[in-house]
Amino acid sequence: MKIWLLRLSSAAFLAASALMAQSGPNSSSLLSFDAQAADSSADRPSDRTAPPHSFKPFTRYAIGAGISPLGVNLMVATNIGRNFNLRGTGNLFQYTVNNITTNGFNVDAKLNLASAGASLDIYPFARHGLRFSPGVLFYNQNSADTTFTVKGGTTFTLNSVQFIASSTNPVTGVGSLGLHTQSPAFTATTGWGNVIPRSGGHWSFPFEVGVAFIGSPALNIALNSGQVCNAQGQVCIDVATDQVLQANLQTQIAKYKNDLDPLKTYPIVSFGIAYSFGAR
Repeated sequence: MKIWLLRLSSAAFLAASALMAQSGPNSSSLLSFDAQAADSSADRPSDRTAPPHSFKPFTRYAIGAGISPLGVNLMVATNIGRNFNLRGTGNLFQYTVNNITTNGFNVDAKLNLASAGASLDIYPFARHGLRFSPGVLFYNQNSADTTFTVKGGTTFTLNSVQFIASSTNPVTGVGSLGLHTQSPAFTATTGWGNVIPRSGGHWSFPFEVGVAFIGSPALNIALNSGQVCNAQGQVCIDVATDQVLQANLQTQIAKYKNDLDPLKTYPIVSFGIAYSFGAR
């Protein structure tokens, strides 16, 4: 593009010289001189027509950081062509929350996000930031773990059916959610911002949206300790052997899985900052 701009500039200069030829006796000689100079410059390379920055493969690199639903991410990238970058990312995040109350259960949960992937960034217009990025998560350990407790003598609900926890042997359980049933997981994103600016700048602020095809979430919940009792608290049964409770638990798990199924196309919305530099 820069070569075409120089050619247009040369054409404009020659046109201006032609106009000057009409206003002075020496204009024709100046025009002749300029034409000869233009012809000779076309036959030999000129530093002015050379691109100011080299974009041979693996001559520029970038490092950056950002945030997304995959966690806090670190990024490295290199150019493999004027319209292509190769980018690697690693994501990590942990979060713990305690004493959530739902349907009579007290829930403690820990979210663990850990993944790594690579993508090919395709820039249809080298000097503009629009990009399309097919990629893959080759490492994915995104998951959540929970523990459940029910205070003795209180009620809890499974599949809209109420149960009463024993006052002397309260109900406890565990649960796990896996967001990695498809491994490796393919990703598809689009965004704006070239982490290796073709203008030769150093800083960029990339943004992208897309999805990771992680497969349907895997959900497991088990109530395996404690007892449930009748309304009078006189007849109690272990939760592990109570067929009515276990049947309603499995129905409740199926409902949760149906609610979570849209996460098989896990959303990616990422904001970040990157710094690029040339290879020594």
